[in-house]
Amino acid sequence: MDFERARFNMVEQQVRPWDVLDQDVLESMMTVKREEFVPASHKALAFSEALIPIGCGQAMLSPVIEGKVLQALSLKPTDNVLEIGAGSGYFAALLASRADWVRSIEIEPELAALAAANLKAAGVENAVVEEGDGAEGWPARAPYDVIVVSGAMPEMPAALKSQLKVGGRLFAFIGEGQMMVGRLVTCIGEGQYESVDVFENVVPALRNARRADAFRF
Repeated sequence: MDFERARFNMVEQQVRPWDVLDQDVLESMMTVKREEFVPASHKALAFSEALIPIGCGQAMLSPVIEGKVLQALSLKPTDNVLEIGAGSGYFAALLASRADWVRSIEIEPELAALAAANLKAAGVENAVVEEGDGAEGWPARAPYDVIVVSGAMPEMPAALKSQLKVGGRLFAFIGEGQMMVGRLVTCIGEGQYESVDVFENVVPALRNARRADAFRF
């Protein structure tokens, strides 16, 4: 398989037509080798729009979704990023290609080990994978310039917003079933936030994500 041609086609025929026009994002998707983060049994699908299974009931998001999220985050070279849900490590590698540092939290031990191994093999030195439950963020290392959640959550947790620096951005998929939206939250001041819904899509749910009413007694 001609991976370079397939990667070019993925960017030009799938990602760009979805209004992903940020040249830095497109260059990252051309540079980071997606096939190195795909299970061997699915390498032929590495550049397709399919959700590729990676074990533990999880799947890689489609390239189009990854490109849309990366563009929405408007990453800077100085950004300190928290990713919740490492998966195979591919999106962490994309984040790391544009940010200063990435800390990726993965609840499944098998996937945490997979992501760490894939990132090491790809030579990504500014991303680290930690095993743990990131559904409420990772306060020990807060605050962050950017937080991105790879799975869907019923509501946007206040705990995640509170871990943003002023000027920081948080992206998460909010909703359940067939009703989900990719939402970008920006911290505009201490305890002040602005939200915009970027695009609609359906992605696998984040394990242990809680509804707002779960905190009521």
